[in-house]
Amino acid sequence: MVFILGKKISMSQQFKEAGEIVPITLIEAGPCLVTQIKTKEKDGYQAVQVGFGAKKKINKPLQGHLKDLGKFKYLREFKVNDLNNYKVGDKIDVSIFKPGEKIQASGTSKGRGFQGVVKRHHFHGSPATHGHKDQLRMPGSIGATAPQRVFKGRRMPGRMGGDRVTIKNLEIVEVKPMENLLVVKGAVPGAKNSLLEIRSL
Repeated sequence: MVFILGKKISMSQQFKEAGEIVPITLIEAGPCLVTQIKTKEKDGYQAVQVGFGAKKKINKPLQGHLKDLGKFKYLREFKVNDLNNYKVGDKIDVSIFKPGEKIQASGTSKGRGFQGVVKRHHFHGSPATHGHKDQLRMPGSIGATAPQRVFKGRRMPGRMGGDRVTIKNLEIVEVKPMENLLVVKGAVPGAKNSLLEIRSL
């Protein structure tokens, strides 16, 4: 498994040779630096910690942890089976991926705020007429009479978005090592400039 951290730039589209339109997402991926190797003996699990993105100031504990590696905006861990391929200070860039390869992207979805049941859970709503004044987007009945309480898990209005979302089987259309860009077919989670964790499948 190969992995990298990236930043969602924007969405666009490309034309194939046959004239077919392909929706694409541009991701600024890496360069990342290996900042720590976690072992089973010392930490209880095997993982590689990588840093991505520049930051002007970091706190003292982080300065001690990173030493002379740099000031990173993001630190994330990826669990790996074989640690022999990695050592602290190694650079990871987009050249580890190839066009046509399948990947998965994880990120935080856009926050939607407090939303009703029609938008949040795709309820179809009530009829618009025949005694249904002001009821079009209402949730309707929320439970039976007998237990005198609302059961857990009842779909109701509430905060929507801001969740960790993973999308699998995304295809890499193009890799641009000079610009640190990955061109991926389809949409990835999150808003512009949000962090993405990208792994090969």
